[in-house]
Amino acid sequence: MNSTTLTDDAPAESGRRRRTRARLLDAAFEVFADQGVSAASVETIVEAAGFTRGAFYSNFSTKEELFLALIEREMGMRLEQLNAGVEQFLTPLVGEQGAGLDDEDVLATITRILELQSDDRRWWLVQAEFQLMALRDHSIAADYLRYYDEFFAELTQIVVQALASAGRRFTIEPAEAVRVIAELCANGEARAVLADDQRTFPERLSESVPAILLALTERV
Repeated sequence: MNSTTLTDDAPAESGRRRRTRARLLDAAFEVFADQGVSAASVETIVEAAGFTRGAFYSNFSTKEELFLALIEREMGMRLEQLNAGVEQFLTPLVGEQGAGLDDEDVLATITRILELQSDDRRWWLVQAEFQLMALRDHSIAADYLRYYDEFFAELTQIVVQALASAGRRFTIEPAEAVRVIAELCANGEARAVLADDQRTFPERLSESVPAILLALTERV
């Protein structure tokens, strides 16, 4: 009887734990973007999430561990958004027209995929916090590089496969090309935050990013 009770309760407990972690991560996202990682306190995060310190420490050992979990979640979400964009816009277009898409089709499709990306400036602030932490604290540097190397490896794979389905390929090393484009996006977002540019993400980048991607690729 005891074993049955424990087995039945386990999924519910696991579900509660996932929801608690999700709420803590959501609150941390807001607090880190608003105050920065160094200035943010555990008390502020748990208060924003509606929990106690006990709930925090039952899920995370340190504020830094929470931050790394947040980075991992957000990067995963953005890879999912990119995959969704490819499935929604590029895959049907290739099916209709075959692999030989012309430049106008490529530009239009890239723009539509960009429009699915999260237009959330808090994410750019949190990314900047992560880099600043790594630059200041050597113990964070390895995690920073690992997370970004893994992210860009997956991102590059998605982009290369998408281009191949459209009958295109990079004219330089794919990983380098993707980083160039990503840096263009990051620099554009940093400038938008500094200038208080209220245009949406696609409005700011739909011309430059697709054009750069087109310039770095060729038909197969």
